Amino acid sequence: MSTQPILDTRQDMRLVPAAMACWLAALAGLLLGWWTAVAIGLASAILAGLVLWRARGRPRARDTAAALLILGLLTAGPLAWRIRDAQRDELRVSADQGLPAALRVVVAERPKPVRSAGYADRQAGARSVVLTADVRTASVDGRPVPTSGRVLLLAPVAQWASLLPGQEVAATGRLMPPRGSDLTVAVLSVRGPPGAPGPAPWWQQAAAVLRTGLHDLCQVLPEEPAGLLPGLVLGDTSALSPRVEQEFTAAGLTHLTAVSGGNLAVVCGAVLLLLRLLRLGPRLSAAAAGACLAGFLVLVGPEPSVLRAGVMAAVALLALALGRRGSALPALAFAVCVLVVADPAMATDFGFALSVCATGGLVLLAPRWASALVRRGVPPGFAEGLAVPLAAFLVTAPVLAGMAGSVSLVSVLTNVLAAPVVAPATVLGVLATVTGPWWPGAGNVFVHLADPEARWLITVARYGARAPGAVIAWPGGWVGGLLAAGVLVVLALAVRHRRVRVLMALLVVGGLLVFVPVRVLAPAWPPRNWAMVECDVGQGDAVVLATADPGRAVVVDTGPEPGPVDECLHRLGVDRIPLLVLSHLHADHIGGLASVFDGRAVGAIALGPGRSPAWAWRQVAAEAARQAVPLVELNPGERLDWPGLALDVLGPRYVPARAVEQPDGTTINNSSVVLRANTPAGRILLTGDVELAAQSDLLADIGDLRAEVLKVPHHGSRYSLPAFLAAVAPRVAMVSVGAGNSYGHPSKSTLDTLAALGARVTRTDVDGDTAVVAGTAIARRGEPRGPPRR
Repeated sequence: MSTQPILDTRQDMRLVPAAMACWLAALAGLLLGWWTAVAIGLASAILAGLVLWRARGRPRARDTAAALLILGLLTAGPLAWRIRDAQRDELRVSADQGLPAALRVVVAERPKPVRSAGYADRQAGARSVVLTADVRTASVDGRPVPTSGRVLLLAPVAQWASLLPGQEVAATGRLMPPRGSDLTVAVLSVRGPPGAPGPAPWWQQAAAVLRTGLHDLCQVLPEEPAGLLPGLVLGDTSALSPRVEQEFTAAGLTHLTAVSGGNLAVVCGAVLLLLRLLRLGPRLSAAAAGACLAGFLVLVGPEPSVLRAGVMAAVALLALALGRRGSALPALAFAVCVLVVADPAMATDFGFALSVCATGGLVLLAPRWASALVRRGVPPGFAEGLAVPLAAFLVTAPVLAGMAGSVSLVSVLTNVLAAPVVAPATVLGVLATVTGPWWPGAGNVFVHLADPEARWLITVARYGARAPGAVIAWPGGWVGGLLAAGVLVVLALAVRHRRVRVLMALLVVGGLLVFVPVRVLAPAWPPRNWAMVECDVGQGDAVVLATADPGRAVVVDTGPEPGPVDECLHRLGVDRIPLLVLSHLHADHIGGLASVFDGRAVGAIALGPGRSPAWAWRQVAAEAARQAVPLVELNPGERLDWPGLALDVLGPRYVPARAVEQPDGTTINNSSVVLRANTPAGRILLTGDVELAAQSDLLADIGDLRAEVLKVPHHGSRYSLPAFLAAVAPRVAMVSVGAGNSYGHPSKSTLDTLAALGARVTRTDVDGDTAVVAGTAIARRGEPRGPPRR
C-alpha cells in the first residue's frame, strides 16, 4: 500500500501569471481609477509580446505568454471600459447630492437581512435587507437619467425579503453614495414596498421552495442547530443566532456557513461516487455531476466564492468527460480570469479573495506538507487532516486580519475537530432539502441525522471561542493585512533557515517566560476580591454582583443579545445565580436572557411592576417557563440578602396603571427597578434607564442616595438631573455603552457633570469589562467589543 498522500503535488503554472495580472489590474482600476487597469493591461500585453518573440522552442513559456497577452488586452479594453462606465455613471453624481429617485431594476442576488441588536422597545433581529440590482431605467428628482449601472437597495425586510433573482421591480427612495470600491454606482434607501414586481424565473421559484422547505424541516430541531444547518448547506444564515455566529467567528469556522468550493466538492463528489458505484461511464457521470452542479449553484445563489468554485468544478468535470487528467491550479487560474473579466467587482470582494487564497493554499502547500509529514511517519489520513487546515489558515490569515481586525489562534485546531462531520452534515442537509417538499417524512429523517453533526460543530465553536487567547486584536485594513503577511514571511524564513529559527525560538521562549506566569499563575481577570463587574455587552446593560460564595453572583440585566453576557459570566467563573434581575423590559436589557442559563443554575427572575412592551414580557415569561424558573416582582422597600451582598429596592417609585407609551420609551425607562447594593467595596447604586421624572421621584422620596459607585442611568444619556447625580456623589461612575452607537451616548453634558463632582468615569466602549474591587478600586479587562451591527 502506498504511503503517499492522495493530494497531488504537481501543478501546471501556465495560467497563473495571466490570472494575477487580470486580478491586479481590476483591483487597481477599482481602487485608483480605470486608467490604471488600462496601464497594467497594456504593460502585461507588451511583456507577453516580448516573451512570445523570444520563446521559440519553449512551448510552456509560449503558452504562458499567449495567455498573458490575451488577458492583458481584455483587461486594457472591455474590463477597464466597464470600470470607467461605473465610475462616470450619472447616477453616481446624483447619489453624491442625496437626491430622490425612482428606479426600475432587476434583482441580481437574494436579499440579505441586516441583523441588529435590540434596543428600547425594538426587538432584536433583521429590520432591513440589502440587495444588489441592475438598473433598467432611472428618474432622479423627476428627470430621466441615462444609466445601466448596478445599485444597492436598502429596503424594509417585511416587504422585500421574498424577492428572487431575476425579478424586475420599481423602487423609490433617496440616493446615497456607495461606500465600497466596486461597480456599485449608488445606494437607494427605500421606505415602501416594491412596485409592480415581475415574475421570477421558474428555476428561482423552485429553488426558493427548496430553501423554505429546509427551514421548515429544521423547526423540529433545537434553535441553534436549526439555524446552523441551512447555513452549512445553503450558506443561509438568516436563522443563525447571533451568539453562534460570534462563536464561529472567534473560533475561525465562519467559512463553514459561507458556501464555497468545499460544499460543491462534497455534493458533486457524492454524486460521482454514487454513479461510479453504479458502474456508469465517465462522460455520463460528468454530465450528471454537471447537472447537479448547476442546480446547486441556483439553489445557493451567485456568491463570489460559489461562482469561483463552480467554474473550477465545471473545468474539472469537462476534463473528466474528455478523459483528460485535470489539475486544480489551472482550473483556479481559469476561474479567476473568467470571473474577474465578467465582473471586475470580484477583484475587491473579500469572499472571493478568501476563496481563491484558501484554494491556492490547499493546492500548493497542503500536498507538500502532507507528503513531508508522511515521510516522518505520520499516517496519510492524519497528515492531510493536519496539513489542509494549517495551509488554509496561513494563506488566508492576512486577508482575515485586514478584514476583521483580529486573528483566531484556535482556527487550525477547531477546523481539525470540525472536519470529520462537515461532509456528512452537508450531504444529509442536501438530501433533506431535495426530498423535503415531496417526501416530508424522509426529509425529517435526514434532518434528525444531521442534528448531531450540527451540535458537534456548535460545541467545537463554543469551546474554541472560550479558549484563553482564542482571538487576538490586530490592525485592520491594508496595514493589518500587510503586517500579517510580513509575519508569515518571517515564519517561512524561520522554517528554512536555522539562524532565523533559533532567533524565533529565543523570542518565543522569552515571551512565554514573561507572559505565561502573569496570565496563568496570576491571571489578570477576574481581579481578586471583585464586588461588581459591568460587563461589556455593547449598547446595553449587564451587571454582576458578587456574593461571599465563590461562583455565586446576582446578575442585573442581560444585554441586547445572547452571547456577550454569557462570555462575561464564564470569564468570572459564575455558575450559580440566586437572582436574575431585569430592571425593565427594553430589548437592550433582556436580549441575552437565554444565554445566562447556559450551564448555570438560576434561582428566580425578578422584575419590577412594568409589563411593557408586551412582546418582551411574553418572551421573558416564556423563557422562565421553559427553564422552570419562577418570576417574582420587586417593590420599593424590599431587602434581599446573601452572604457578602445585600440589595435594597429603591424604585420604581411610581408606575402609572394606564399610560400612553412615549415614542422614545421614556415611560418604560422610568419604570426601571432601582437597586442599592451593599458590598465590601461600598454602596453601589444601580439605576437601570431612569430618566428625569423617575430621578425626581427618587430625590423626593429617598433621604439618602449616596453611593460610592453609580451605574450611570440610561447609558449616560443627557436625561440625567445634575441634582440627582450630586445627591449620589459617586467616587466611581460606570457607563455601559456600545462603541460607535448612533444614539449619542454617553452625553458630554452628563460626563462633564460627573467630572465636576469628582467622579472617576469608566466606559465599557473604552475599557471593556470593568470591575470594582474592595476599596473602590477599578480594574479593566481592556478588550471592548466592536461597533454594533447595523
